[in-house]
Amino acid sequence: MSRSIGLAHIIRHDDGTSTGVWGIYTLQSAFQPIFAFKEGKLSVAAFEGLIRPFRDGEPQSPATFFGTCPAADRLHIEALTRTLHLLNAGACLPQEASIFVNFDPSVFTDRHIADKALRDMRLVLHEAGIDPRRIVCEVTEQKSASQEALYGFVEALRANGFSIAVDDYGADDSDINRIKELKPDIVKFDANWITHLMESGAGFALLTAMVQSFENQGIRTVFEGIEEGWQLELAERSGASMVQGYVLARPELAPTSFRVFGKGAQQPSSEDSKAPAAASPAAPTLHGRPARVFGRKVAP
Repeated sequence: MSRSIGLAHIIRHDDGTSTGVWGIYTLQSAFQPIFAFKEGKLSVAAFEGLIRPFRDGEPQSPATFFGTCPAADRLHIEALTRTLHLLNAGACLPQEASIFVNFDPSVFTDRHIADKALRDMRLVLHEAGIDPRRIVCEVTEQKSASQEALYGFVEALRANGFSIAVDDYGADDSDINRIKELKPDIVKFDANWITHLMESGAGFALLTAMVQSFENQGIRTVFEGIEEGWQLELAERSGASMVQGYVLARPELAPTSFRVFGKGAQQPSSEDSKAPAAASPAAPTLHGRPARVFGRKVAP
């Protein structure tokens, strides 16, 4: 089997993790947990792979890194970042957790490109020892260069056992069309849009209705960017399937401490879990907290 584009730019380390090299940049994987609501508690259901670039040992923002990359290189960089996340997920994440990886639809200009990306991904998954059913392919909001190629690729992903997620949903016409066209398994709601709707009773009612509509279609929902306790409480009340954000856990560079979330790990009670998961990887409980009204808490 031929070597993938991503694997050609990978450096393996003694601890089992990998880093990527692209020009003057060293690329590392970070993972952020995604929590599911279950019986008044939050349990880790998945992790999202996030790229962290470094230049001369100093961290750089992803926007800076991607901004310096020529458009012609974007396809190869996309392959490299996915490869990096999958190899590191196989090395340092719980074996039962799902793994969210991003796909930029703008790079799929024809079916040949889509087919090659899928072949490369199969190769990497085999090398990482990851069951394809754990993979959630997150389609970002960029406009596709070829809708036909994108739809064909999404169908091929699904045929290979992968789940499909739509990222940054905000109920614009383009977002609604993405849902109709891609028929995803999961919808990730835009963080700023969620916060705006949560700040009024009418907005929260609309948010709840949309979550219920998706659930009725068999589509699970993720609220991103949850950074405060009141947002977490309203997310649970809305019926959202999953939540992700700094109030629960910050991203960690590979190798992570997240293996503690694997099966058989002891989860503390609400009395034992005073700090957010960013400080300690303990799943927080939800019961026992007073109900809070919509919007931000206003100081007296």
